Amino acid sequence: GPTGPPGGAELIVRARRVIVAIGRSGHFRTLGAVGEHKPKVYHRLHDPKDFAGRNVLVVGGGDAALEASIALAAAGAHVTHSYRRGAFQRPKPENVETLRRLVADPAADVAVESPASERVTTSYSRAMGEPRNEGSIRPAMSTEVAAIHDDAVDLRRADGSVETVPNDVVFAMIGRQPPLEFFRRSGVPIRGEWRAGQIITFGLFIVFCVLLYHWKSAAGEIPLQSWFAAKGWFPFNVGRWFEALGPLAASAEDPTNVLYTLKHSMTTPGFYYSLAYCTCVVLFGLGRIRRRRTPYVKLQTCVLMAIQCVPLFVLPELLLPWAGRNGWFDRGTVAGAVADQFFEAADAPSDEQLQAAGADSISDWDRPIGRERQYWRAYGFVLAWPLFVWNVFTDRPLWGWLAVGVLQTFVVIPWLIHRYGKGAYCGWICSCGALAETMGDAHRHKMPHGPRWNRLNMAGQVVLALACLLLLLRIGGWIRPGSWMTRVYGALLSGVPFFNYKWSVDLMLAGVLGLGCYFWFSGRVWCRFACPLAALMHIYARFSKFRIFADKKKCISCNVCTSVCHQGIDVMNFANKAAPMEDPQCVRCSACVQSCPTGVLSFGRLGRHDHVVLDRVPASLLHVGAVGRPRPGHG
Repeated sequence: GPTGPPGGAELIVRARRVIVAIGRSGHFRTLGAVGEHKPKVYHRLHDPKDFAGRNVLVVGGGDAALEASIALAAAGAHVTHSYRRGAFQRPKPENVETLRRLVADPAADVAVESPASERVTTSYSRAMGEPRNEGSIRPAMSTEVAAIHDDAVDLRRADGSVETVPNDVVFAMIGRQPPLEFFRRSGVPIRGEWRAGQIITFGLFIVFCVLLYHWKSAAGEIPLQSWFAAKGWFPFNVGRWFEALGPLAASAEDPTNVLYTLKHSMTTPGFYYSLAYCTCVVLFGLGRIRRRRTPYVKLQTCVLMAIQCVPLFVLPELLLPWAGRNGWFDRGTVAGAVADQFFEAADAPSDEQLQAAGADSISDWDRPIGRERQYWRAYGFVLAWPLFVWNVFTDRPLWGWLAVGVLQTFVVIPWLIHRYGKGAYCGWICSCGALAETMGDAHRHKMPHGPRWNRLNMAGQVVLALACLLLLLRIGGWIRPGSWMTRVYGALLSGVPFFNYKWSVDLMLAGVLGLGCYFWFSGRVWCRFACPLAALMHIYARFSKFRIFADKKKCISCNVCTSVCHQGIDVMNFANKAAPMEDPQCVRCSACVQSCPTGVLSFGRLGRHDHVVLDRVPASLLHVGAVGRPRPGHG
């Protein structure tokens, strides 16, 4: 039929998805060596018997390369296998083992009966009834092809020396280059390539985040909140709105009335930030449930929404302030004594003011009924030190929070990680993870992968070290008030403009960059690279029993599991080897398990005697309703 409208007019078709069926997966990658365009260089193996008795060089470290070497050697060729690294990392374990068998015994009865690559033809074995020529394989690890001659090849070793090897044929099995030019001409955006519009949009969003967090926080570096307060701009003018409530206006002036608490909270920027945060978690969380539909995602998302809305919003913004204004935490009550160790009075005097008043401790300070307290500290019930440092880094010790902090950071979280993995906190409790798993769910594939980015994973250790240094200085300052430790602590925490922990880590890294990178680098930038609590949990995760188990027989090496990991983990590398995935970066988001088209992956843990115990809540629709399914790698 016709390929377009008559007259050569442009045909516009609107579609949700586009399937590219252009008959090829791209051009073969080149070696970058002299002579690689010679006729004896191939990228596909059709019939290994054609090369019996010949000297063959196979280049590559994937399944296609190993299967080519095995098939050629089994057919009688003398193979030199060159790979640029010192060990094979990506091939299936059975291919590596078969290669080793042929290296040790060229007469071993092996065959490639089901090649993983379409570029390798099935080999044959003695069982097929044909005489077999004896070939050989010589691995040449940590080498690269320097030059290809008519009867030899030059291999460059890691130390720079060159080895010349007799050669008749070269198979460069190093993959293909995707047809990027075709996609560029078609207007398809390519991941990793930034256009001018993307750069401008990203920059503007970062500027917006800078303004947002300085409006939310009373940071002296850019005193945006102070400017708004001085001008009487939103939200500092919200109190006047309640005057229009008519008969209810009087109730809004009564400190014991819930309307007063609502009015008071609505005059602070933090209220709207927390409200917007909760709204995003709930709305995008519902979208995540509709998108993924697994029992695991439904349960996890509902837990995240509940934690974000109740203990991280309703409790500090409404419930606790209302209870305090109704005298629940007044002096002389048990609740008041407990509250003194958790929610210091908002206008509590400094140590110098206490001494001037002749009071020995904060407990001697007279508090009228309903005095305002720092109820925002309730965030510490969920956000543990050193992620949330402000309940520990206080002018005087708040013993309640110190006890909670020790229990959270050094008892509860290590136990959770030991049994369920780091994701038990990062993926089920933490507010940073709540937004990343909901609003960031559709952008998880944008997280950069590879060794270069993995080096940045250590940035969190630097932040953790700084938090630990501040903790030591804070304890020293409590023991010796007014000492050099107190002065250094104050300077590092918030004293030096732009070069202090509060602004550079808490505001810029966790806030501005953490949120600002969501739509361009996924929602886990802060969690993966800079979070000090995540860095501490990496240590705990080394002793965890949690694993992602893989049924290697089902793996088709599609790389979907790796592409959706917003922690940058090469999940397919574990799946190909049937090795339980125990990377400490894993946050149990379940995207790899849910996205796997063949149901290769499963959440679980090692029980007694390393017995595999799979999770009861299925994280893949392919596992829903499966009764008695074999454990990956053990069935």
